[in-house]
Amino acid sequence: MKHLILLAVVVAGAASAQPQPEGYLCCNMRSDGAWISDINYAESGKFIVPAGTPVKVLGYGRYRVEVALPQGRQHLGNDYSRDIAMDAFARRYVLADDPAARLAGWPKKIQDAVTSARVTKGMTREQVLMAVGYPISSETPHLDARVWRYWLWTFSEFKVHFGDDGTVLGVRTDADTRMRVVME
Repeated sequence: MKHLILLAVVVAGAASAQPQPEGYLCCNMRSDGAWISDINYAESGKFIVPAGTPVKVLGYGRYRVEVALPQGRQHLGNDYSRDIAMDAFARRYVLADDPAARLAGWPKKIQDAVTSARVTKGMTREQVLMAVGYPISSETPHLDARVWRYWLWTFSEFKVHFGDDGTVLGVRTDADTRMRVVME
């Protein structure tokens, strides 16, 4: 019994030792009011929590980070990027500096694409991240890849293609998804 109690104390101590960053949401993320998944599906009933929203990490659970947002407490789910340690996963989404300052300095078309959670030709990787979130690491393990895979929902994949200069060349997807994720 002593060993079980000691194990519980060690596990609890390890969980509380993880960093609890506070700052701003990196990117537009979709929420149902309680859960924000790293796949960022645009399912019915979900709303966008915009990039730059104040956020504080409150704690960690199994494949989730509990966060406080102005909308209330929610869980940021590490549903498809489980190869990333939870503290690194939290730091992906919680930035010390408000991304809204960078957004304000970008051309109007890029600002409009980001604020509407869409991708447009000429965007940088940073701008795509802010607009539609991180691609899940199980499908796009390296952010310097020429193609990032995303899904609007289960059967609605879109691929963002980058050129040698690191800017978007185009998006490959079906016509319906294109209307929802691409700003021409």
